[in-house]
Amino acid sequence: MDRRSLLKGAVIAALPAPALAQGASRALRVIPQANLTSLDPVWTTAVVTRNHGFMVYDQLLAQDARGEIRPQMVEGWATEPDGLTVTFTLRTGLRFHDGERVTSRDCVASIWRWARRDPFMQVLQPSIAEVEALDDRRFRFRLRKPVPLLTMALGQTQFPCFVMPERLAATDAFQQIRDAIGSGPFRFVADEWNPGQRAVWAKFDGYEARAEPVDGLAGGRTPKLDRVEWTVISDPATAASAMTTGEQDYWEYPLHDLLPLLRRNRQVVVEQRLLDGTYGVCRFNCLQPPFDNPAIRRAVAMAVDQRDYLRAVAGNEPGGWEACEGVFTCGTPLANDVGSEILKTHSIERAKAALAEAGYKGEKVVLVAPGDYPQINALSLVTADILRRLGMNLELVSTDWGTLVQRRTSKEPVERGGWSIIHTTASGQSLSLPVYHLFLRANGPQAWFGWPEDAEIERLRNAWVEATDPAEGRRVAEALNRRALEVMAYIPLGFYWQPSAWRRNVTGAFKAPATVFWNMSKA
Repeated sequence: MDRRSLLKGAVIAALPAPALAQGASRALRVIPQANLTSLDPVWTTAVVTRNHGFMVYDQLLAQDARGEIRPQMVEGWATEPDGLTVTFTLRTGLRFHDGERVTSRDCVASIWRWARRDPFMQVLQPSIAEVEALDDRRFRFRLRKPVPLLTMALGQTQFPCFVMPERLAATDAFQQIRDAIGSGPFRFVADEWNPGQRAVWAKFDGYEARAEPVDGLAGGRTPKLDRVEWTVISDPATAASAMTTGEQDYWEYPLHDLLPLLRRNRQVVVEQRLLDGTYGVCRFNCLQPPFDNPAIRRAVAMAVDQRDYLRAVAGNEPGGWEACEGVFTCGTPLANDVGSEILKTHSIERAKAALAEAGYKGEKVVLVAPGDYPQINALSLVTADILRRLGMNLELVSTDWGTLVQRRTSKEPVERGGWSIIHTTASGQSLSLPVYHLFLRANGPQAWFGWPEDAEIERLRNAWVEATDPAEGRRVAEALNRRALEVMAYIPLGFYWQPSAWRRNVTGAFKAPATVFWNMSKA
């Protein structure tokens, strides 16, 4: 498949300069990875919403660059000798963007709302008896048994426990919050938000950063910019032109085809800012035909060759990608390929035979692809090509990323606006442990979009939490890899490195497991 068709034949040198506002010198003009359509990082797992969340909200705890959990909004915590009580104490001076003080009641309400959706906390939930506010600055977990992973859950990066005002955190976790009030370093400028085009955040003068230097996502989250302005530019060639002419300052996910052009410009820096590789995911809707049949899901997997997907996104750039034929992040302690033989088949003919044996009857397959998100769109088009070669009844729906994020919540049949296959990406960190891994969760209605249900996967996830030594944890991870590839709720597509690009007058773009804009400056 020719990924350069994504550029639609554009010749960059012939493009007129985009008519984009120059903005103030302390305004960072950003081309984001995708359109921001939801402001609620609990309701959706979309990374673009999480990036918004890291500006607007703060965390009780946070991960440093080594993955260690550090205090963030809290001064610290104390665990009783029996391990059944953990008490957290907030820092002084914390305020929300509306001027109200942050209290322990806000924290407790935020924890309960987040816990309903977070796969990690769902595993720990049976061991938690109560979370209660003791006074304005202290709140306490009472546990049924010791939970050593509690602070890791509260401080994780994949699905952060962001703190909201109690009045907003009281909203049902399955209902979107549309009022983005937090206590983070930037406040959302609601009256300048135009979904599909523009979003703006302004420095929150009332934010008191921690005194420690920034380290990963921990430490001093100092807002050094007056404004952060996102402009959605869906055409990669236009985005590249805006970067090379200086009309934009930062491009989160440049198209790999355009990296040589950007590198030739002395005023543009191209670097790998994210700490982890970006892993591709092909997700099945396990509720609706034909992919309610695991044998049909496995048949499609037999035709997949991860190298085709990775070349479609990242080309042949040296060191730009790597196959990873298992469910855990390659190079991490739990990575293994036990039971991964199906991902190494790489055969259309064998997949066709397996599809016929599984009883595929020509049911329509609706694959929704985001035309404005080049990397995920490229993954989607490779799968579409495979399905056509397998003779499946494919309908390829091209839409924008924001619409896909909304549509993937539908459990309806395809005839009523549902879907069969979607694609997404995830950081390596988010796939490194069973408790983080969104795509491994198999608890039916509570699982990530696609809603697989498998009691054995759930049992193994809990067994990993209870494992008493690394060797036992490794054995559980191998059993999880085998079972996940039998259930085949998603197909792992390997990983690629996704650099970012910024103008040379932008400083402070430190390496982190997520795209954040605190501690960055612009000359």
